[in-house]
Amino acid sequence: MPNSAKKSRTEINKLQKRLRHGVGEAIADYNMIENNDKVMVCLSGGKDSYTMLEILLNLQKTAPINFEIIAVNLDQKQPEFPEHVLPDYLESLGVPYHIIEHDTYSIVKRIIPEGKTTCSLCSRLRRGSLYAYAAENKVTKIALGHHRDDILETFFLNIFYGGKLKAMPPKLLSDDKRNIVIRPLAYCREKDIARFSSFKDFPIIPCNLCGSQANLQRQAMKVMLTQWDKQFPGRLETIFRSLQNIAPSQLADTKLFDFVGLKLGQRENDLEDVDTMGLDILMK
Repeated sequence: MPNSAKKSRTEINKLQKRLRHGVGEAIADYNMIENNDKVMVCLSGGKDSYTMLEILLNLQKTAPINFEIIAVNLDQKQPEFPEHVLPDYLESLGVPYHIIEHDTYSIVKRIIPEGKTTCSLCSRLRRGSLYAYAAENKVTKIALGHHRDDILETFFLNIFYGGKLKAMPPKLLSDDKRNIVIRPLAYCREKDIARFSSFKDFPIIPCNLCGSQANLQRQAMKVMLTQWDKQFPGRLETIFRSLQNIAPSQLADTKLFDFVGLKLGQRENDLEDVDTMGLDILMK
């Protein structure tokens, strides 16, 4: 075997090990997957969801629990969408799958004026279709391919444009209380996923809605984080850890901490109890 091939094989093994470790750690930390779960892996045709499926299938072989995987794609009827790509790929893996056909593309194009951001409406329509399928087919967990960088981008979008300290939680109970959403890639870096996807040569399918919009606020967040990562190695890891280490008494939200009732000589344990109460509220 040529040295270049050996180097590539070594690199992909390291990448897969790093991603597998990140996914396994996230699953353990948030109890994402339990025994006898039916996990619906939402497959869009992008690098993130392909990687998520690959790593979950790998973990399924050695996990100390039994869980089922079904890959589900929402065919939004985008023009020139290559409908054969995902079925061919999934059949080659022997993975159970289902294609949901729902023309959300026409709805979005009809409602959203030309040049305006389509992501919000498109996301709601996709989520509704996927949630409905999950509820009808006894799916216990819905796995989405959002990674660490997606979570950080959402965090800063909410700060800069929404006036909220809010991101994407690794595990979420849907508003209708019928579905639990998990993000197994929550601890994984996008640059690792991109390299892994390139090595694996996944059959990537481009999006003609959000993927074709270059001037999005999220893209600005991505550029900002990429620059930080290059200029200040380790900064993104530190910011992400801050999302897991919240001190409500050191912020300014009166719903999370009883600033009004704060008294001289208050015991430290009392403050900790209030902090914990605030954190419970924040995570809902």
